[in-house]
Amino acid sequence: TSSQETNTALLKTCDQLTISEEFLMAETLGLFDYMRKSFSKGFILSLSGGVDSACCAALVYAMVQRAINELGIDGFKKRLAYFKDIQDKNSIEEIMHEMLCCVYQATENSGPVTENAAESLAQAISSEYHFFNVDNVLNAYKSLVQGTMDRPLSWKTDDLALQNIQARVRAPGIWMMTNLRGGLLITTSNRSEAAVGYATMDGDTCGSICPLGGVDKTFLRRWLRDYETNVICGCEPIAALKFVNVQEPTAELRPKEQV
Repeated sequence: TSSQETNTALLKTCDQLTISEEFLMAETLGLFDYMRKSFSKGFILSLSGGVDSACCAALVYAMVQRAINELGIDGFKKRLAYFKDIQDKNSIEEIMHEMLCCVYQATENSGPVTENAAESLAQAISSEYHFFNVDNVLNAYKSLVQGTMDRPLSWKTDDLALQNIQARVRAPGIWMMTNLRGGLLITTSNRSEAAVGYATMDGDTCGSICPLGGVDKTFLRRWLRDYETNVICGCEPIAALKFVNVQEPTAELRPKEQV
């Protein structure tokens, strides 16, 4: 059973854990403790349908599964007594709906593949899910800057700036939801992106906690494939991760003809 597998994993010493088990055990403990000690009411995530945000969503799901396996559902709720919205919930699915809020934030460069991946994953782990179209906000910023510079912006002359503003424009709405809910906004950046500077300041680098900041992209892709089909430390696999795992990496920040 799941609880037996969890207990078996707990009895292992660190050098006996597989790399997937070690990652899940460390991340889920860190997420749970940080949330509990900061009296935060769950997590908020800008779920793009890509590897990084999918890993973050999967880790929150694993956190809830692992905590309930080890503490029991009553013990879990007692540890989070300040989190009133979960106190009348009696299943992982009900708790997950309060524990994680995911938002897919689309622009005209977003595609149906990533949208489907995000929504399918959110449904599979029973998280709350919303769809934002941020094109109006994006176009408002572009109009402001074009008026200041007295020239139109184009992909030919302003490629990097136009990509970055798309990532940044997703931050204010998700931060507002985080403030309103009293939760933790998850930063989705990983170590590989930090090493090469492939990130947008105040875009994908914004957040309250960064669980992937010390983890490389190659490992994350491998771990997601593992978690798609295998039980890890008593945490049930998430078959919907297949919609993420089959994709070619893309930030979807440029028109397809520009890629």
